[in-house]
Amino acid sequence: MPLIVMCGYPCSGKTRRAEELKAHFEDTTDRQVHTVGDGALGVDRNRVYADSQQEKDARASLKAEVERKVNKDNIVILDSLNYIKGYRYELFCLTKHAQTPHCLVYCLTSGEDSSSWNKNREAAEQYSQNIFEALVQRFEAPDSRNRWDSPLFTVLKDDILPLEAISDALFKRKAPPPNQSTQSQPLSSTNFLYELDKITQDVLMAIFNAQKTSVPGDLISVPGATEKISFTFQTKNDLFTLIFCLF
Repeated sequence: MPLIVMCGYPCSGKTRRAEELKAHFEDTTDRQVHTVGDGALGVDRNRVYADSQQEKDARASLKAEVERKVNKDNIVILDSLNYIKGYRYELFCLTKHAQTPHCLVYCLTSGEDSSSWNKNREAAEQYSQNIFEALVQRFEAPDSRNRWDSPLFTVLKDDILPLEAISDALFKRKAPPPNQSTQSQPLSSTNFLYELDKITQDVLMAIFNAQKTSVPGDLISVPGATEKISFTFQTKNDLFTLIFCLF
């Protein structure tokens, strides 16, 4: 069913908020709630975020896991940095393809608070200072004016999660309609052969009628063509060549 995208600085409280959301929806709905995140995939933060290719691969793995779990029955919470707006747009397109709503929960903290919380973690869970500062510098804050960042719920460190508002955004809002870029298109229309035959007959009738009154060099109109064509063919082969070129 819906997708909840967590967003924020490293060590900004995203996982704590994701756990609150998971507990709330498990208590108030009968839907399965899945949490997808760096921890579940065993991502080594300091190694992955120090290498652009490894980071790209990690984001692709997270997206693939979300895509596998998103459907019309489950709730999926993506607990990761999600600090790149282009990546958040990809997630938005994913929900359009699945025809399910989504929302963004932005854990807004200062760099100083997040740095302090990082230092208070166990050594194995800490970001190195260089990686932490680099991620904060690269962070692209969400903007509710962007459709892929909307609806946006900004939560400060001491705020109470707006659980009812988030629930309404997920369950009382229509899913974004799919467009040509997010849905599979049929190879051809089911009545393709009928339409092709009809157009061919219309073109032939226009040419046959023009033969009665036209001489070589005259311009004649053909159904479906934006420009007139020169009446220069003399044989059936010329006629067939003309029809082939029109299609």
